[in-house]
Amino acid sequence: MSLTASPKLIKGGLVVLDVTTGAIKRTIALQYNPDTLSRSYQVQGVGGEGGGDRAQPFRLKGPAIETIKLDAEIDATDALEHPEQNANAVAFGIAPQLAALEGLVNPTSADLQALGAQSQSGTLEIIPPEAPLTLFIWSASRVVPVRVTDFSITEEAFDAALNPIRAKVSLSLRVMTTDDLGFVSRGGAMFLNHLRTRETLAGKTGAASLQTLGLTGLP
Repeated sequence: MSLTASPKLIKGGLVVLDVTTGAIKRTIALQYNPDTLSRSYQVQGVGGEGGGDRAQPFRLKGPAIETIKLDAEIDATDALEHPEQNANAVAFGIAPQLAALEGLVNPTSADLQALGAQSQSGTLEIIPPEAPLTLFIWSASRVVPVRVTDFSITEEAFDAALNPIRAKVSLSLRVMTTDDLGFVSRGGAMFLNHLRTRETLAGKTGAASLQTLGLTGLP
């Protein structure tokens, strides 16, 4: 009997939802969790942004714009060691996984055909189809609606048929807030839940004393 047990490894990834029904259309799990994940925030303050108005530091006109960046690796090596169990990896390498990620930034062929039909029929105003709602999942405490703003693939190795078998994917995601999604949409509700989770976590830090900062009182 083993005295130690390895913890169950959960993976980060993306979930694509139907924007109308909320049904899950696709779940994309990262093969390997990235070693680093960077987050940056653009503060939505009032005034003081080059227009001559005085900055109002205690007024925030909306949630900060958060950008998440990560690099993910995809590799077919393990799958190719057991070809009888991984027919798709043998036939296509990692092309299916890359195609699933590419689907996050492209409209479907059916949507494009529908737009083409509207154009040929003389429709005066062609409204682009609404994209699915994409969620970034990084543990149960971080589930946020996002939009892919930058996406690149570096294919690093190929099989004899030139199928990619190893690649690095770089993703830049903008967190969608209630400013983007509203308060009554599914995505807006998810962002508010994410914000509540962060507020709860902030409350678990404990309070530092002024003495910790070298002060006995405030001036």
